[in-house]
Amino acid sequence: MKTMMIYGATGYTGSMIVQHALDSGIPVTIAGRSEDKLVAMASELNLPYKVFSLENPSEIDEALANVTVLLNCAGPFAYTADALINAAVRNKIHYLDIAAEQDSYRLAEAYEEDASAAGVMLLPGCGGSVAMLGCLAVHAAERIKYPVSISLALNVAGSMSRGSAVSAMENLSPECLIRLNGQLVPKDPGELRSFDFGSGARECFPVTLPDLVTVWKTTGIPDISTFVHVSGIGFPQGDLSTLPDGPSAKERESSRYQAVAEIVDAEGKTVQMLLDTVNGYSFTAIAAAEAARRVLAGDAKPGFQTPADLFGKHFAETIADTRITQL
Repeated sequence: MKTMMIYGATGYTGSMIVQHALDSGIPVTIAGRSEDKLVAMASELNLPYKVFSLENPSEIDEALANVTVLLNCAGPFAYTADALINAAVRNKIHYLDIAAEQDSYRLAEAYEEDASAAGVMLLPGCGGSVAMLGCLAVHAAERIKYPVSISLALNVAGSMSRGSAVSAMENLSPECLIRLNGQLVPKDPGELRSFDFGSGARECFPVTLPDLVTVWKTTGIPDISTFVHVSGIGFPQGDLSTLPDGPSAKERESSRYQAVAEIVDAEGKTVQMLLDTVNGYSFTAIAAAEAARRVLAGDAKPGFQTPADLFGKHFAETIADTRITQL
């Protein structure tokens, strides 16, 4: 019987994904490092569970026995992605995650040859901004004959989860990157740009998003830049361990996300597309569960894949209340 393991299942986003997966009828095994939390969740939901750390490869291999799809929800992914991608390839298990960090994507590139040889798919970013912006980029690219550059801007609304704040803090880098002529190169982080997310122009700051890897892989557009506007309460300050798990359901309902893609062709023609969707945490949980359901049903290709490539440009629009329109 095909089954999915969710590693990091008791975290804020992981627990939402577990519930969406169960609602979709997906056979789930929950896993992670915290036995007390796993036992409590397993008891409440009547689910099998596995407790294991990522230091011992043989322990990981034993825990992955009879697993078809591994969904990694345990951030920071700098500490979990390498061990779990390696184990997935070793055990011929499809790997998915919800990373917003560069590590998973560079590792997927590094492991692609081995994964392809093993018939294993690596699908980092199966939910979240990678799925949103990837689909938005493809919609935009198809409206121009010879696209040469694309700028992507994400409007992040509402508060952050504790896990996201810790991951962001640990992955802060003084180096801001863009893709220029197909290569990742540094960019001045002080060069702001304005984008209209549907209610007037807002200043956005350049940031290194995984879409510099995934949009390049999906579209082949040589020049890519990524920006963010934070319209919520901003980055949390102080002791991050004191933060709540994440925004409440009511807070998520009142904080929708938007994204803009601005694409330019060789003659300077510009097309802009707007994506409007539910809160990012809600989108990630629904999209990740749906991606896992599709992969379990056989929708998989060996090697490093992106959601937009694997599921098509309309994947984001199948998630909750998501709309993509041309401006």
